[in-house]
Amino acid sequence: MGRIALFTDDPGWHGKQLSLAFASRGYSCDYVSLTECRFVIEPGRLPIYIPGFELALPDAVFVRGVPGGSLEEVVLYLDILHALKALGIPVYNDAQVVERSVDKAMTSFLLHHAGLPTPMTWVLRDRDAALKIAQTELEQGRLLISKPLFGSQGEGIRRIEKSTDLFWLTASHGVYYLQRFVHCEGIGFSDIRVFVINGVAVAAMRRRGKFWLNNVARGARCERIELESDLVHLAIKATQALAMDYAGVDIIRDRHGCCTIIEVNSIPAWKGLESVCEINVAELMVDDLLNRKMNSRITS
Repeated sequence: MGRIALFTDDPGWHGKQLSLAFASRGYSCDYVSLTECRFVIEPGRLPIYIPGFELALPDAVFVRGVPGGSLEEVVLYLDILHALKALGIPVYNDAQVVERSVDKAMTSFLLHHAGLPTPMTWVLRDRDAALKIAQTELEQGRLLISKPLFGSQGEGIRRIEKSTDLFWLTASHGVYYLQRFVHCEGIGFSDIRVFVINGVAVAAMRRRGKFWLNNVARGARCERIELESDLVHLAIKATQALAMDYAGVDIIRDRHGCCTIIEVNSIPAWKGLESVCEINVAELMVDDLLNRKMNSRITS
């Protein structure tokens, strides 16, 4: 039986689904935190220590979480993923993808560089300059979103609606990330999540938020929608721009009917998606990893 390392600090429902999918295909799945891994550069030993894999490295690695921490700690976690790939271990999604997608500034840049529609964005350290940008946007009748450079599930995000909100404008470790707010079509608040695996859009849903944040973790309601061609095109192009194995691409269709990519997630959840779509996301991803990355490794 083959062995897979599933990097996560909170396996939960998603970890169980992946473990079941791997087991049905003849692979055991061990949950491991990157915080427990380390380099061991000694003669006669594996250069990377992974708990439970002391005698042999895993056949593949599935990344379901990269812990936060100091710059040095996060660099170490990513170095472990880079090193595993350098040793020929399939890593799904790999360190380069995680680096690009968890960093919202780089995600915004890469989407723009690829010619894809994404909101106007400013990333800077100067507070006075950030305040000036925000004031100008407000004076022109626009709203802004302030986000931490690193984060997920809506944590730390604020909407700047009026000049008094500027008193609460704070940096994330010295960096201001400001993005023009996109008003969605229709009534209320919603966006669209398209799940992409190996360049194929497998399902989509609309998330209707209780307020302007549409995260399922914050109570958004999920609705199944058809995979319309414009959504599929943008979602696939976004994952190609970031060279991702799999991703959740968040898109807003604005009041003029135009689509804008607002987020690309390299470690997306899919429980909400499965609640409205008749697919097994874990099985699709496991099959992609085994058939495309591991089989090609064996035959090469």
